[in-house]
Amino acid sequence: MNKICGLVICHNEEKNIEDCLKSILWCDEIVIADSFSTDNTLNIAKNYTDKIFQNEWKGFAAQRKFALSKTDSEWIFSLDADERCTSELASEIKSIIFSGNVSEDGFEIPRKSFFLNKWIRHGGWYPNYQLRLFRKSKAGVTDRLVHESYSVNGSKSRLKNDILHYTVTSVSEFVTRINSYSDLSALEKYGKRKTGFFQLLIFPGLAFLQQYILKGNFLDGKEGLMVSKFHMMTKLLNYMKIMEMQIKDKAN
Repeated sequence: MNKICGLVICHNEEKNIEDCLKSILWCDEIVIADSFSTDNTLNIAKNYTDKIFQNEWKGFAAQRKFALSKTDSEWIFSLDADERCTSELASEIKSIIFSGNVSEDGFEIPRKSFFLNKWIRHGGWYPNYQLRLFRKSKAGVTDRLVHESYSVNGSKSRLKNDILHYTVTSVSEFVTRINSYSDLSALEKYGKRKTGFFQLLIFPGLAFLQQYILKGNFLDGKEGLMVSKFHMMTKLLNYMKIMEMQIKDKAN
């Protein structure tokens, strides 16, 4: 019989890890890759699995590769700590994988993301398909500093039911996150594009208008406005950090 591993990478996720792990108890095994959490994450996780591996943080892609190496099952179902598998999704996955007649090597799953407990339906936030179920033998990890993901060398299909993603629970936490992500994004893009006065002046505002008006975030109320403003802030920080590196390089 095909076996499924629930795979989670985490660091200081004591607020999220229990609900995440409860949602994948139906998996044949649960593997956790932890980057030396200093809160209560590991004590909570030990109640749900004994397959907990610690590894020094060297970036998202490296950690996903490490996590993948610690699994034994043929099929991998990957969740982040702030995500949940619904019972409907679990049933759909089991009905496909345990049928014994699966031609696909991976499945993309729609992700329902919440901003301050509101489901954001527009602005590119939904369905936002993610490759999260795949054969280990066909899997790889995209080599990016940010927005890295698993990849599959083979055929793919899509599932119907959602992963729940509780991505933003406070404005303060999200500000910290976008500051970190913009650091990585700037490093990744530096040298590939030039940033000047025009880009810094115009492009962040255009990014806001595109997401809020053209992609429909205005339909998500005040939370949709906040999402689009954060999108603009992320773009602004990205351009400013690239410009900062350009200025420092020129000075040297």
